[in-house]
Amino acid sequence: MPAPKNSAALFAALGDETRLRLVFRLREGPVSITKLTAGSKITRQAITKHLRVLEQARLVRGARHGREKLWQLDRRRLDDARHYLDLISKQWDSALGRLREFVED
Repeated sequence: MPAPKNSAALFAALGDETRLRLVFRLREGPVSITKLTAGSKITRQAITKHLRVLEQARLVRGARHGREKLWQLDRRRLDDARHYLDLISKQWDSALGRLREFVED
């Protein structure tokens, strides 16, 4: 089973709690850094660094709208992650089924 292209970068980006929260906040549509930092203890600079990691993993993309840059989630990459995790889950289910048969026989 080949891994999806750039899957290591994808899962590394999702493996950080702050970036995972950003992905959660971006699920409803484009958001500016100003809105992403509102009510947060994390600085605008730190949020920007996390967004760059997510962008390198192709999970988000930014687009200029006037003076602001709006960040948007790329749901296709989440679908890639879901697909890969589904494949792993099926492999484990199969392995556990074989183990159960072996133990019960």
